[in-house]
Amino acid sequence: MWIKWFPWKFVLKRTARSEGFLDPVMLLSRMSQFAQPAEVLAPLELLRAGAVMHARGLINSQVIQHNLDWVWPLWAQLQFDPQDPSFIPRAFSITQINLTHRNWTAVGVPGFAQSPVVDPRGLVMPFYDSWSIDFWIAGSDGKLLIPSRISQAQQKVHCCQGEYKIETLLEQDGMKLCTCVEMVLKNGIPVCRIDARGYSAQGGALVVALRPYNPEGIAFIHQVKSMSSLKGWVVDKDKRIFLDHKPDLHRFSVYRDGDVFHWLNASAPEQRRGVVCDVGMATAMVSYRMDKKRVKRAGVDIPLVHSSELKGNIFPLRVEKESRWQQSLKDCAKIAFNINRYGELYELAVRTLLIHTPGTCYAGPYTYKRFWFRDTAFIINALLCSGMIKRTRSIIEGFFEHQTASGYFLSQDGEWDSNGQALWAMERYCALSAHSVSQSWKDPIIKGCNWIMQKRRKHPPSSPFAGLMPPGFSAEHLGLNDHYYWDNFWSIAGLRAGATLLRSLGESDLANGLEVEREDYLRAVETSLKNSAGALRGQAMAASPNRRLDSGAVGSLAAGYPLEIWGPRDQRLLLTARYLFENCLVDNAFYHDISHSGINPYLSLHIAQVLMRGGDTDFSKIMEAVASLASPTGQWPEAIHPQTKAGCMGDGQHTWAAAEWVVMVRNCFVREQGEALLIGGGILPSSLHKGAQISFGPAPTLFGPCQVSVVKEDRGRIRVSWSGQWNQDKEPPVRVVMPAMAEKWAKRGEVSVVLGE
Repeated sequence: MWIKWFPWKFVLKRTARSEGFLDPVMLLSRMSQFAQPAEVLAPLELLRAGAVMHARGLINSQVIQHNLDWVWPLWAQLQFDPQDPSFIPRAFSITQINLTHRNWTAVGVPGFAQSPVVDPRGLVMPFYDSWSIDFWIAGSDGKLLIPSRISQAQQKVHCCQGEYKIETLLEQDGMKLCTCVEMVLKNGIPVCRIDARGYSAQGGALVVALRPYNPEGIAFIHQVKSMSSLKGWVVDKDKRIFLDHKPDLHRFSVYRDGDVFHWLNASAPEQRRGVVCDVGMATAMVSYRMDKKRVKRAGVDIPLVHSSELKGNIFPLRVEKESRWQQSLKDCAKIAFNINRYGELYELAVRTLLIHTPGTCYAGPYTYKRFWFRDTAFIINALLCSGMIKRTRSIIEGFFEHQTASGYFLSQDGEWDSNGQALWAMERYCALSAHSVSQSWKDPIIKGCNWIMQKRRKHPPSSPFAGLMPPGFSAEHLGLNDHYYWDNFWSIAGLRAGATLLRSLGESDLANGLEVEREDYLRAVETSLKNSAGALRGQAMAASPNRRLDSGAVGSLAAGYPLEIWGPRDQRLLLTARYLFENCLVDNAFYHDISHSGINPYLSLHIAQVLMRGGDTDFSKIMEAVASLASPTGQWPEAIHPQTKAGCMGDGQHTWAAAEWVVMVRNCFVREQGEALLIGGGILPSSLHKGAQISFGPAPTLFGPCQVSVVKEDRGRIRVSWSGQWNQDKEPPVRVVMPAMAEKWAKRGEVSVVLGE
């Protein structure tokens, strides 16, 4: 009990002042004055993740700038280069973090949580947050091809016939290096497979290098030794790296002796079979002799398990006949949409979803490889909209282990949107899959709805916060703790979803009670918006009652997309979207001043969805901009540096961003509005070429799976066709709504219309 009354604040204040430091208690209290008083200052999960990142950043600052003659990953090479636009001065920066080139792409196999990461120059991080493997060429004339030091590279994805590989091609001074990375199953074990091909007009050596870093910075290696066969390494006694062939030369180095790179052209043979580095910066390399103008191949296999799991002799590794990719993609909506790379990006986004939903749901392969209800709700929506129904069920079943006794669906404490997102995702699953609600869901649904009702604030009716959620950290990127409308819109949608689900379970009385609560809640939000409106914003919605219009207003668009609480032409939605379009776009994509300080692809598409739903063709400008910002491998980081056009925040491959692209494409072809099915709302006639056909489907809708195709005929006429497997054979009203064309309601039984006649 003494811990509770011990004067910790007094001791901390006195100690800090006696040593000449700022008073931390006073500083924290000052900081909290900028936010609304809240139960949780910030989610512990985020504080922990931030602490880990900055701890690594502190190590980066101690290591990289004092060893600039080492070979570092691309982000460090550029960020520490005073002549590069990525350069960041370091004088008063305690930590040095990748803020300019947060781009990477994961490889994987559906159903497996392992996801090796490849950076834009082919650097491979095989394990989560591990060291990396790199490839170099040392020409016999002394010239070097070091991927991270080359200004340009060609990188692409191979994803046909059930494979998924990342290929990186680099060329310089008569040398060529091509690496191909994939994850395969060998003898039942997930394995990161890297194939490298090297070429040098003058001959030389193809090098495989073990590096003590990854795309975030330093990743310690304390011990590395050669296997007895010399065909591989054992790293820190726990990880094994197998080489296809015995190398011609092998070398090791510890931190005090410098990077093993410095010994690349040493003539004396290396005798050591391994090293132990107390600093944790051991490096190693092997090389293969290259003849003039002859391609040299090297292969690396890295089992993605601990050494203790490699039972007996696992060699020779046999690639299993594996159809997981084909099986996982079998039910996915197919696309033909070769406009501005849209179809290709859809195909790659679908594969991103598959890699990051191995049973649970990950927001990314590295920085965000953890579960959030927020990201998961959007990812589930994308899985459903693209036809991957079965995969969604297991994710939803995992929701309940995160629900507390109070009914809170908890992934991060202090975020009040999660209950609405969990309930909305459950109802969305049932609606698009036409599956009935499981009886086992009933109690969690009731508890989740009760939590929302009990969490609402009891303020005097005149307060702008009356009936709203308490202040929270919300979606993290909106700002400091506040009464965010985002939280409230999601909670309202959660009550509506709960009512629908409970009614289908025969609980009409409970459902009716939730509907009454939902209507009261919506009135409270609308009253708050009305009372907070002023000359500076009119009907446009700020992020909270306490805020002026700024980029955080993007969160309030949730009332339109994806929740459809209000109609598509509601002025509050359209005026907010127009404000953001006119004031917060950089190169036609949404630049978020708060937190991200970068261009955000998925929030850009939220604006585009609201504009498209409201009939504003400016949605197409945003869509084109987002497509242009995709990496060569078809991925988007969470936020993009406005100058380098590379990642500046979050995961370098953001699953939520991929999910938004999938839903955007689906909604361009087909979407629901009330009791009608809308076709072609995102297809601009001006983008179509005569005779070319674009198509999408079959995609789940609230009325059943639907296939859509569009073709431009003679004299500018456009034929729009569709077919559906309608639920209970009940054909919905169909309206064709292509931009800049006269809308047409289809006659009953009609399966195509011609526009422009």
